Amino acid sequence: MTEEELVVEFALARLDNPGLDLEEIAALVVRRAGSERMLQFASQNLATRGELRGALFESAVEHVLRVVLSLRDGGD
Repeated sequence: MTEEELVVEFALARLDNPGLDLEEIAALVVRRAGSERMLQFASQNLATRGELRGALFESAVEHVLRVVLSLRDGGD
């Protein structure tokens, strides 16, 4: 899944669930993506951070948030 596809998934989940905060939306995206994507997100988070912080699911959620926020803020 590309970063752009991930952002689209995040945006669609946010439209469907306007009352959730960003971390809850990211968790929803990870759950919907399935176990293979969750592993992919967590490994990408490991590559970015150089360490695995927390469990697999939490690490995958962190990656989704990082991608969404970095693209929203202009990729700085």
